[in-house]
Amino acid sequence: MTHIQLKRAYTVPEQSDGQRILVDRLWPRGKSKEQEQLTAWLKEIAPSTELRKWFGHKAEHWQEFKAKYRAELEANPTAIQELSRYLDQGKVTLLYGAKDEQHNQAVVIKEYMEHVS
Repeated sequence: MTHIQLKRAYTVPEQSDGQRILVDRLWPRGKSKEQEQLTAWLKEIAPSTELRKWFGHKAEHWQEFKAKYRAELEANPTAIQELSRYLDQGKVTLLYGAKDEQHNQAVVIKEYMEHVS
């Protein structure tokens, strides 16, 4: 079974995080690579710049964002395979920079990966 948890990149790393994967195209402001304790930074799995800017974390765009982003994920098998390799090794924590914990790309990635596995 796939075990994915989600955390903001601004939370303190914990032993229970497992592999910590940043899924943002942009590095979180004010954070160092040492602070993040990342296993990997999968920029390629993040939403396209155009989609990210259009979404703007506006809740009213959420359903349409999810549909458009799922289509981007479907068209990006290499990034999905890369994330799958980490998931095959155990627990993964997807890190994101957004303040909104319910409406961000990591939520969509988690739902997508749980559906395809």
